[in-house]
Order: sequence, then C-alpha cells, then structure tokens
Amino acid sequence: MTIQLPQLPYAEDALAPYISAETVSFHYGKHHAGYVQKTNELIEGQPYADLPLEELIQYAHDNNLGLLFDHAAQIWNHTFFWNSLTVAEQPQSVPDSLRQLVDRDFGSVEALKAKLVRKGMTTFGSGWVWLILENNRLDVIKTQNAFTPLTNPNQTPLLCLDIWEHAYYLDVQNRRLEYLKNVTEHLLNWSFAAQNLENR
Repeated sequence: MTIQLPQLPYAEDALAPYISAETVSFHYGKHHAGYVQKTNELIEGQPYADLPLEELIQYAHDNNLGLLFDHAAQIWNHTFFWNSLTVAEQPQSVPDSLRQLVDRDFGSVEALKAKLVRKGMTTFGSGWVWLILENNRLDVIKTQNAFTPLTNPNQTPLLCLDIWEHAYYLDVQNRRLEYLKNVTEHLLNWSFAAQNLENR
C-alpha cells in the first residue's frame, strides 16, 4: 500500500496574512510531500508495507526503525498540524465542551494560548508543541524533531503547532515569537480540538 499525501483542508492562501501562500506551498508541497516520498521508499518490499500510517509509525517506534519513524511520523504530524489551523477570515470560538476543560486546567483560553507560546519559545531546535489530554487533564507538551504523542497510549493530541523553522522562516525569518502569536491568536482550529476530545 502506498502512503498518500493528504489533501490540504483549505487553499494555500487561506492562512494569509499570518502564514503566506508561499510558506504553505513550500511547507506542504516540498517538506510534507518529501516525507511521504521517503516513507514510501523505505517501506517498499517490506513486510510492514501494507500497514496504515498510524500502525506503521507505532511499528517503527517499537522496533527502533529510526529513519522510518522520523519520516512516517512527520507525515502524521504535518497532517495534524494543517488540521489544527483554520481559515484566517473565519475565527472560531472555543466550543463549550472544550472550554470547560480549558478553564479548569489553565484558567482561561488566553492562559492556554500563552502556555502554547511559552512552550514553543522554549523548544530548542526543531519540534512540535501539542495540546493533549492525559489522565483526563489537559496539558501542553513539546516534542523534539518527529516525536509525537501518537505513540503514547495515555495521551490524546488535540492541537499542535509546528516549531520547525520551515513553518515560519519565509514569513518572519527568525522571529518565532511573532509566528507563534499569529497562530495562537488567529488560526487555531478549536472545532478540530473539540472533535478530537469527543472522539478519544
């Protein structure tokens, strides 16, 4: 089975002016697509070639197939990231089911946004920031490189932010803080987070 590049949930210019069409084109069309191509090369002719992507990631993780894990997990992480964002002209309120947990565990939506930004700013090098549910509590965690809460059965990812430089460098160069504030203030897809909460 060939791993397919998932379609973007919106047009490449839908996140502008906060994330440009040029960034999305490179990020999705080069980086994300490149992980798909490399994963397919790595699984060709292997006994695990027919595994669905999530199972393939877990298999690679459990069997210390580092190169395969890195590329396969990056497919999943990027797909989750694109879905964690919403069209810039359609800002969303936080659904009540999610807001109740946010208020309980962070104090407010604004406090959650601030924690997402802080975690992003304290990530050294490349990685991801995740809003997760663990032990029925919300938390914000960071993972390095391709690592993902998908491999932890106790963690349910709800939203994520890409902290790799290719996510923002064409737009704001090294100003990661500007990128993180733009995303958290204008682009987070709270409906996607609530859906992941309900489907856990």
